[in-house]
Amino acid sequence: MAQREFFKKASLRTRAPYALAFLAIAVAWMAFDRATKAFFEGSLELGAVFPGFSLGLVQFRLVHNTGAAWSLFSDMTWLLGLVSIVVSVGMLVYALAWVKRPNWPLTCGAALVFAGGMGNAFDRFAHGYVIDFIEVTFVDFPVFNVADVGVTCGFVLALVGAYRYLEWRDGELERAAQEAASAEGAAAERRRENRLKRQKSGKGGGRA
Repeated sequence: MAQREFFKKASLRTRAPYALAFLAIAVAWMAFDRATKAFFEGSLELGAVFPGFSLGLVQFRLVHNTGAAWSLFSDMTWLLGLVSIVVSVGMLVYALAWVKRPNWPLTCGAALVFAGGMGNAFDRFAHGYVIDFIEVTFVDFPVFNVADVGVTCGFVLALVGAYRYLEWRDGELERAAQEAASAEGAAAERRRENRLKRQKSGKGGGRA
């Protein structure tokens, strides 16, 4: 009971700022994703290439992707959209409701995953495909978008945050167990002392 009460109080004291940060990051990243997709969809012909500004390492090519990376599952765009929503909502619940002590890497990472997943899900349900436009030239890699960047970077941050949370949780559980054992030991010692006092009192009364 003491452990559950401790975790509950810690959660209520710290949850609100992280929830606000999650909302701000998610909204900002989704807006950035929508703006970049709208820009390249309106500026480039499908398949057209526009040179990038990073020493030729990145260029822009408009692609309509009905599947996942490398065009996998290209005939299952609605299912992929549902998977994106489930993963996004799962990250939101885990970061803001499941963990008892949020942290900044977990919150920021979960917000990016949520924004990226919902951004691509919107494309799938609204257009039947995902708008991709970022292409790296130094390696054979699928064309991607801002939402994909958010999902990838967000998962890395979320893993770091989850590891930190598990470290904190295990430490608190160990401390709580030690405190409970210490309290039990002290209670046992008090019971022993009281028993000895009663025994001495009883012997004294008999001699009188």
